[in-house]
Amino acid sequence: MATDASPKFRTVPKSPEFHTEISVSPPTHDGLEFWQFMIAGSIAGMVEHMAMFPVDTLKTRMQAIGAGGSFPVQHIGVRQALGSILKLEGPVGLYRGIGAMGLGAGPAHAVYFSVYEWCKEVLSGENRNNSAAHAVSGVFATVASDAVITPMDMVKQRLQLKSSPYKGVADCVKRVLTEEGFAAFYASYRTTVVMNAPFTAVHFATYEAAKKGLVEISPESAEDERLVVHATAGAAAGALAAAVTTPLDVVKTQLQCQGVCGCDRFSNCSIKDVINSIVRKDGYHGLMRGWVPRMLFHAPAAAICWSTYEASKSFFQQPNKY
Repeated sequence: MATDASPKFRTVPKSPEFHTEISVSPPTHDGLEFWQFMIAGSIAGMVEHMAMFPVDTLKTRMQAIGAGGSFPVQHIGVRQALGSILKLEGPVGLYRGIGAMGLGAGPAHAVYFSVYEWCKEVLSGENRNNSAAHAVSGVFATVASDAVITPMDMVKQRLQLKSSPYKGVADCVKRVLTEEGFAAFYASYRTTVVMNAPFTAVHFATYEAAKKGLVEISPESAEDERLVVHATAGAAAGALAAAVTTPLDVVKTQLQCQGVCGCDRFSNCSIKDVINSIVRKDGYHGLMRGWVPRMLFHAPAAAICWSTYEASKSFFQQPNKY
């Protein structure tokens, strides 16, 4: 009996089973699959851009107006730009180009959020609140998503211009391919990445930090106020990131609208050349054109986007609770 009892006593701890339990228990990627992040991101991107599109139109008009020719640049405010569009084109003028954004926003945001979540999981390690990892993950995400959305963003901005010569998305794509070649769709890609890399780094780092801070203020009600936390943190992140990167956004608009409706055409896509052109005509003030509608766009847009994204993630997580 003593001989039989001894082996049985030694096998009780079963250390391999304990190791297996420990390694399985922490959910990876919030317990979601890669494709679920893509769907959640796609829904978030579509809702964000569709809801805020009129404000984006105002920003484009303000950044592109008076860009070409030798005449002094006219400065207009948000109210003037809105009044002009409503008077001359009606409410429909605020939505020109929304079809292009509809085609681009979904796929781009699917790439954006899935790459972000994957990189965050890899880079954060044991520290889930690593701001540096969040910022770097955001940069990787934006480089990937910009490659998807830049062509449709160019089409969108050309359609948003006053007296745009294009009939619609298909006409714009066809004419740009015929008259300027495929490279024209990516004329602003380098500028977009240079702009969105710091934008995204500031955005994600601010969002994660603000979310953590808001939860710590009232941890007992954090679950009940989850939507409010995501919306508030997203709005703060969007506003700050938009303000910091407005000059590069003006450069991007100039490159995407070059040669259309009186806008300058540049011999190359050099960011430095475009900045020098803007400063020469309008001073350094010209680099901040459209900053008000840009912030008015990104603050609520980020709140809408993050709230929708987290809500979509929660929907996918429901079965995992049971």
